[in-house]
Amino acid sequence: MDNRYVIIMAGGVGSRFWPLSRRGKPKQFIDILGTGETLIQQTFRRFKTIVPEKNIFIVTSAEHKEMAVEQLNIDPSNVLAEPFRRNTAPCLAYGTFRILKENPDAVIAVTPADHLILKEDKFCKLVKECLDFVKKNDALLTLGIKPDRPETGYGYIQADRKKPVSEYENLLKVKTFTEKPDVELAKKFIQSGDFYWNSGIFIWNIKTIMAAFEKYLPDMFSAFEEGKKLFGTKEEMSFIGRTYTECRSISIDYGIMEKANNVYVMCTDIGWSDLGTWSSLYEHSSADSKGNCIVGGNLFSYGNKGTVFNLSGGKVAVIQGLKDYIVVDSDDVLLVVSKSEEQNIKNYLEDVKKETKEKYL
Repeated sequence: MDNRYVIIMAGGVGSRFWPLSRRGKPKQFIDILGTGETLIQQTFRRFKTIVPEKNIFIVTSAEHKEMAVEQLNIDPSNVLAEPFRRNTAPCLAYGTFRILKENPDAVIAVTPADHLILKEDKFCKLVKECLDFVKKNDALLTLGIKPDRPETGYGYIQADRKKPVSEYENLLKVKTFTEKPDVELAKKFIQSGDFYWNSGIFIWNIKTIMAAFEKYLPDMFSAFEEGKKLFGTKEEMSFIGRTYTECRSISIDYGIMEKANNVYVMCTDIGWSDLGTWSSLYEHSSADSKGNCIVGGNLFSYGNKGTVFNLSGGKVAVIQGLKDYIVVDSDDVLLVVSKSEEQNIKNYLEDVKKETKEKYL
């Protein structure tokens, strides 16, 4: 039996990519880069080269289970449906207990469904090394990305260079975690050379993560432990429905990683981005001679510079004179926002929600 498993976390709503990303079809299920693959399809394909397909579990919302099955052509029993969103700790408790029922010797890689990785061969080789390390060690391992700018939208991991792991290049003990610093602190992090972006990709063996849940999130552990015999049976869904009402919403970072003392980081550069914003999409898309990124649509562009265009089909758009803007035409919603104001899209979305209920979400 192959003990290597993957949990793909696919429960997000991608609100910063509204109006392209909607509740009915969030960004992980969209070909947001125009490559012919949705983000979750890219993620699934990468990990199929590392573990057997039957050992890949998707955790997503109940309303998107059929979409995940259809896009990935995966066995429906490998798609775990959350009754509602509760952040990443309950998501991973669910996935881990489901795998435990099948294989108590599992080693598990955890990944978001919607991240970009450009250096795929390097990434796959790295994950295999990490799985080998956690198989033999009581370690909670995360991938740390070498930063190339003082980014304020990512969390940072400080690596302890005095504690490298022998036989594994660039594998270090973690010193501290810092959530989304301001720009001045981020600059200091870059200058020190000890800080890496927190990728949100984790690797551990099942015994280690179970012990961590029991120690740091005992209420959550007990709630799932109570029904461990029900996983993989017809009673699983009704048990999960009850259990999720008891679980507080908390991330795996806050709940476990920032508290544990057996956390390690594999420091790397794999061409990673969390694709969290339209600007990050712009950075990873090809641009024309004026620096415009045209992801989709039939555009006649005049005097535009540094602008992202994502336009729906079936119409012609004529746009002139925009500089550093985001223009998204998604059927019944048109968004035109300056890149510098992009962080306010969530606020604008709340205003739309108040005025139109949930019609355009």
